[in-house]
This record gives sequence, structure tokens and C-alpha cells, in this order.
Amino acid sequence: MKKILCFFFLVVCSCQNDDLKNTDIDSYPGSLSLIHNGINREYYVYLPSIYNKDSIAPVMFNFHGGSGNIAAAIEYSDMRNLADLNGFILVYPQAIGDQTDSSKPSPVWTYKTLAATTAVDNIGFIEAIIDSLATEYNIDQERIYACGYSNGGEFSQELAVRLSSRIASIASVSSSMQVDTFNQTEQKPIHPLAVLTINGTEDTYYQYNGTLPYFESISQLNNFWVNHNQCNTEPLVVELANTNTTDGSTVERYSWSNSTGEVYVEHLKIIEGGHDFPGSFGNMDINSNNEIWNFVSQYDINGIR
Repeated sequence: MKKILCFFFLVVCSCQNDDLKNTDIDSYPGSLSLIHNGINREYYVYLPSIYNKDSIAPVMFNFHGGSGNIAAAIEYSDMRNLADLNGFILVYPQAIGDQTDSSKPSPVWTYKTLAATTAVDNIGFIEAIIDSLATEYNIDQERIYACGYSNGGEFSQELAVRLSSRIASIASVSSSMQVDTFNQTEQKPIHPLAVLTINGTEDTYYQYNGTLPYFESISQLNNFWVNHNQCNTEPLVVELANTNTTDGSTVERYSWSNSTGEVYVEHLKIIEGGHDFPGSFGNMDINSNNEIWNFVSQYDINGIR
């Protein structure tokens, strides 16, 4: 028992430092692989217990943080019970390091250079997984969702902008959007795309007021999606119950709706929260997994269901 508790303590502490600082990406048990851009890539698929090939199932991608792996993501964001209850296919992909620079082996979803981004093509990798899933299972291609923590959340934002033809809704935890993605005009989401953001005001990695010149402020990030989804600029603000008085933080929910009252952007502001995954470590007033699924599952690729 003591060994298990020690392992959990190490995982949680490491996760608070942008996921696990661990470059060991040995294959997760039961994971699958495909060749993309000449590179053998790994991903783990969990089929819900109620999966029936005669019924279409939505898909949820869950991306680990920088320098992390599939095992880490499952440790702090285990959505398998949610998948069983709600019938969605759950996918945990594995990132890899910079293939153009051997001094940067740590697995990440985004890179500092165009050459590295092109060499790996993580967006193409996710599209290839979707295509592979479509051949193996009866998936609902109008209900493909993405979420992630830290660098994985940043990548979810990237997918929402650059792969909106396949992605219905996303959520990002303790993350933001790259300034370059925010400012570029070549690729824009092609349909209403609902977004949930969960951020701590004291996050030192993705700072709440922006980490320039790399990442936008959380206000700018939310405004990006408010404008895209043509929502009212004034949000509804609700203070959530402080059910755990020992975690040192509280939560406010911000909801932006469109002219017909449908919420397309939501933000959970963790006041005094850090670089955490609420419900797993950090704030315990909310459960990020539940918040993510409850939000994204309201939408398909055409908008509100």
C-alpha cells in the first residue's frame, strides 16, 4: 500500500510541473500504433463497456501535458468511467520530441519551429487516428471532441483552429493559445465551435494575464472564441460553492451565449489556483473530467445538439 501511495504522490507532484517530467514513453499496455510522416506513433483506445457496433459512438481525445505520456494523462484525467457511462470512445495519443533537434527529446504537442512542426505533423497524426477509428468502429464523425492539460490543452486549441472540419468542441485545462495561432489568418474554424477553458489565476506556466510573446492571456483566449461564435460579449457569472475549504481556491463560472441563449463559450476561473488539474490536484470544488464531458457533449460539428 505504501508503494502505491508513494507512486501517486510522485505523479501528482510531477504533474504540477507541466505534467510528468519524464521522457520515458515506452508503449502503454494495450496501445495501438500507426505510421505517420514515416514515424511510428502510439495511441491508446478505450472502448466503453456499452459500446455496440450497431450504434454510432462519439469520440473523445485526451492529450497529456508537455514531457508527459499516456500513463500520466490517465493518472490525473481518467475518463474511462465516464466513457462507460456515456458510451464515448476514449483516445489518449502519445506525443514525441522534436525530430529536427536531438537535444529536445521530450514529448510535446507543439514545437518552436515550422520545420519541427512539419516533420512531426501532430495535427495530421490526429486526423490519421480519426480515419483509422472510422475503419474499425462505428464512430460519430459529427461528435469528435478534444481536451487536454497544459501543452495538451494548447494543442486542443490548435486543433480547434486548424482541424475544425473534424472537431466539434474542445476543452483546455491550465493552458492557452499560441500567439502565432491567435494572430494567423490562413486557417480559421469553419463552424460554430464550443470551447471550455479551465484556468488558475496563479498559474506560473500559462499565466492568466498572458505569457508573452508565446501565449495569449485567458481573457484574449476566451474573447477569440466569443467573437468566433458570435456570442454576447457580457458573460453570465456564477460563483460556485466552495465545497472544499482546504484547497486554497474558489471557482467562478463565466458563460457566454449567442443571440438565442445557447452557451458556446464557458470559462471556469480558479481563483488562487495554479497549474493544476482541478478534481485531481489543486482545486477540488470541481471535477475537470465531468465539467469537460458535460460541456462538450452538448454539441456536434453543426453546433448545439
